[in-house]
Amino acid sequence: MTDMRTAFTEAASLLLDEDPLAAVVLAEISADAFAKAAARHPERVLNVGIREQLMVSVGGGLALAGLKPIMHSYAPFLVERAFEQVKLDLGHQGTHAVLASIGASYDAARGGRTHQAPEDVALMDTLPGFAVLVPGHPGEVAGLLRGAVDLLGDGDTAVAGSSSSRQSTYLRLSTYLRLSTESNREARPLRPGLQVVRSGHEAVVVAVGPMLDPVLDGLAEEDVTVAYATTVRPFDGAGLRSLAASGTVVLVEPYLAGTSAGVVSAALAARPHRLLSLGVGRDEIRRYGTPADHARWHGLDAAGIRRSVRQFLQLDLERAL
Repeated sequence: MTDMRTAFTEAASLLLDEDPLAAVVLAEISADAFAKAAARHPERVLNVGIREQLMVSVGGGLALAGLKPIMHSYAPFLVERAFEQVKLDLGHQGTHAVLASIGASYDAARGGRTHQAPEDVALMDTLPGFAVLVPGHPGEVAGLLRGAVDLLGDGDTAVAGSSSSRQSTYLRLSTYLRLSTESNREARPLRPGLQVVRSGHEAVVVAVGPMLDPVLDGLAEEDVTVAYATTVRPFDGAGLRSLAASGTVVLVEPYLAGTSAGVVSAALAARPHRLLSLGVGRDEIRRYGTPADHARWHGLDAAGIRRSVRQFLQLDLERAL
């Protein structure tokens, strides 16, 4: 199966062929994968070297010139190292671009803490005007990327991963596309809101991106609704309200725990509710290991999710008695 990084580079290369305004800006990472596209479009595939801040500034300049830039690197370099440029050269200037990361929370755990960025979505959340897309399978990447690039041009295109979806509310957004080495077993249809995968009564569990399979595996015996999300910003508050009749919500995100707790609470502000936020813990794990090791240490494997949710639901039962 093709991984998300390969799916992204193939989809971005195809966009360069199809759209004369599309551009890719790199800081060495994935330069080999874009070599053929760079040979075809040398003026629109730019590699600035190991200078991530410059990469974002160049992308901002291309956006000011009317192009649709896609900037790509590891999450800690793209979001954390170059955050000032993202804030100023994109947000402050009112320009629009796609930031496509790899590495995610602990995908590159063997590289140590310098290559980990579980805080990335929380940091991007401080900036207005950004959509955040978190695919859960390589088969979802191309559609999400195309939808994100559509948002850089004129027209009323919605954050859905499909250029045929129209919704003027989401006109002209930048996008943070968060790729991962972790993947669900199968791709799901791309929708801008929550997608119900399984229905239940005791709670609604929102599984973001590659968290869907661990949630389904861990909660196979629980009477809960499982809703899948690839678009986390804008968050589907209306969809959550329609599903959360029980008032009990579990949020399972592949990045810093509690990142979306605020938007979930805001969506349910008019009704009593309880929220359990699962994700990467704030305490730094000073070990290398594999992504699967880190998922287990953070309680994001199937067993950890089952343990946390059962304890949470047991508290509900005890309070009812």
